[in-house]
Amino acid sequence: MDQIQAMRLFARVVEAGTFTRAADSLQLPKGTVTKHVQALEERLRVKLLNRTTRRVTVTADGAAYYDRVVRLLADFDDIEASLSQARATPRGRLRVDVGTSTARLLIIPRLADFQARYPDIQLDLGVSDRTVDLIGDNVDCVIRGGELADQSLVARRIGNLEFVTVAAPSYLTQYGTPQHPLDLEQGHRNIIYFSPVSMRRYPLEFHRGNEVIEISNPAQLAVNEANAYVGAVVAGHGVGQITSFQAQDHLARGELVQLLPEWGQPLLPVYVVYPPNRHLSAKVRAFVDWAAEMFAQDPQLQRSAS
Repeated sequence: MDQIQAMRLFARVVEAGTFTRAADSLQLPKGTVTKHVQALEERLRVKLLNRTTRRVTVTADGAAYYDRVVRLLADFDDIEASLSQARATPRGRLRVDVGTSTARLLIIPRLADFQARYPDIQLDLGVSDRTVDLIGDNVDCVIRGGELADQSLVARRIGNLEFVTVAAPSYLTQYGTPQHPLDLEQGHRNIIYFSPVSMRRYPLEFHRGNEVIEISNPAQLAVNEANAYVGAVVAGHGVGQITSFQAQDHLARGELVQLLPEWGQPLLPVYVVYPPNRHLSAKVRAFVDWAAEMFAQDPQLQRSAS
């Protein structure tokens, strides 16, 4: 039995919650994962996992063993990286998850640069506005906007996004140009965003000094995906609020008009986030540094509070 491999498979089962999910995430047969974990238990002469038909739970001995295994594997990876010069040439499969607009406007147009720098990294790019479970889904890192709810994760702030209020010229021709946020309460059509996970609806919000206005009338359209939201505004379905980096090309082409520029919205912090047990991975470090550099080069992604 390859003891290191067995430890890795055991840790993955604990993180995924089932043998099936662990095997799928590692692209291995379920039987292989089960066999290695059973052999590990036999070697240690202790039960590490309680198995049910739906999921596995960790025994007290298994939890203690997992904590030490995670640290040991991280140290082992660091030793290998330093000896094989993996810091200079990171390699292996890297699973990254990003939002839809981030993928379309930032990551994909610049992928050639990343691949040229790190030709030995095979990138699996997950694209979704849903919040993924980094541990359970075996994701190496994510780029996400907004304050972080899970404080156990490692996060590096790489930028801030500014929101602007916009509408299409065709919409303004039909409904007129609002001169004040309260004008949107009547006689206008508003587009809002709702979370694909919590289903929370985010109203249009306006800030000026200490004054805050939320448009509380029912929105005629709510969208839960960033690219579709921008598309709905460009198509003239209503007034919306999008980030300046989403809006800049549409504004330059005259497809959108900025409204109420004297009223702002809170900046949205952007983080690259990864599990704490992967902080030593050369391939994760390479992507984190590349993403931070990419954001730093674009002033639209580095807005500061005025």
